[in-house]
Amino acid sequence: MVQLGHPKVQEIVLTDVLHALSDPVRLSIVADLAETGELGWSAFDCGIANSTLSHHMKVLRLAGVINHRKDGTRCFVSLRPELEKKFPGLVASILRFRKGKAS
Repeated sequence: MVQLGHPKVQEIVLTDVLHALSDPVRLSIVADLAETGELGWSAFDCGIANSTLSHHMKVLRLAGVINHRKDGTRCFVSLRPELEKKFPGLVASILRFRKGKAS
């Protein structure tokens, strides 16, 4: 099975990551992944069409935020651990502000 391309760690740019996380749907996807780890596409109930979900996943993948893995006919996504190494605390900080828990 052909896997989709992901940017190399050195190609991940902060502005691309911030742009990807600026959309409420994509931020919700990242929050779900941060909370549960790897999820199959069917686990996301964003109230949007599958084609729109696919677009949001592509934006997150190309920004270097998520890993996308195919297993047979199923697709799974998870947060890229390299993102935390490159921008320590970024995702956690953004998610904390999203929930209104920042002090």
